[in-house]
Amino acid sequence: MEIFEILWKEIIGFLGIGQALDLLNAGNFEAFRTYEGITALIYPIIPLLVLLELLLGLIYKKPQTKVYKVNFLIYVFNRFVGRFIAIAMVTYCIGLFQSYAVIETSFTWYWFLYGYIIWEFGHFLYHYWGHKVRLLWCLHSTHHAPENMNLSVTYAHFFLEAPYADVIRTTVCILLGVQPEMLFLIMFIDGTYGAFIHVGENLIKNGKFGVLNKWILTPSHHRVHHARNPLYMDTNFCNLLNIWDRIFGTYQEEDDQVAVEYGITRHMDSGSFMDVYFGEIVALVKDVYKAPGLKNKFLYMVMPPGWHHEGDHKTAKIARTNYLKSLEVK
Repeated sequence: MEIFEILWKEIIGFLGIGQALDLLNAGNFEAFRTYEGITALIYPIIPLLVLLELLLGLIYKKPQTKVYKVNFLIYVFNRFVGRFIAIAMVTYCIGLFQSYAVIETSFTWYWFLYGYIIWEFGHFLYHYWGHKVRLLWCLHSTHHAPENMNLSVTYAHFFLEAPYADVIRTTVCILLGVQPEMLFLIMFIDGTYGAFIHVGENLIKNGKFGVLNKWILTPSHHRVHHARNPLYMDTNFCNLLNIWDRIFGTYQEEDDQVAVEYGITRHMDSGSFMDVYFGEIVALVKDVYKAPGLKNKFLYMVMPPGWHHEGDHKTAKIARTNYLKSLEVK
């Protein structure tokens, strides 16, 4: 019976309904008007949309079975391996850097807007480096391996990615004066929306959201980010506010003439958990092993994916530049 109890707890945990059930069992309905009660109602939205999206995929006969299977295995694996590391790193960074904050903020609407912009800057840095530093790409590539887009992709992460991402985002926020209470609220909002923007076409066909497409990062923008098309590679690193992509020149809207092709450029088996989870690490180890000299071995780890010690680079930047040049010639 114990195994069924464990299984039931895991199902409750995946659906995110544990806190809501506790409040209902206690008969404490007033608690749903508090911050904790509101978050208890919001947490289950993404998991329930995942199930709805899967159901619609079966109805439309576009089940994307391979993607769901691998992402489910990643979710299970990460539950056991990296369950508490990320939140521990957030707590550690707050304690370490809060006394060094350059300004002091308060919990007001204008400081909240400031805090969200700063959070997005930290998110941009982590995400950008995750694409431009090959060692970090090994952690992030798991998230880009699926060859279809749906909400289950939000669970596809290497277990060490969240800790390193939260170290960067938390450190930036705390040093620039974002209060911990405000930071956790921002993390909740951003995490929920960051999951939602992975919604697939089975649930939302056009992810541009009309005029909002110009002001925030929409599912359409994030579909572009997950593409391996030369036009789309290494763009749209923000999560909700696309301000930093516009500032740093990495903003790219979806072109109706260029259909999104999901996945990564390395030839791989996207239906294999081992290849999705460890494939880029194996490829890096092979390149480092074969590289002549310590300098080249080091450069393979810190230069962008596609860098080659003989100068035959196939980086995303070169691919995109060549593509844009070819359009000018035409």
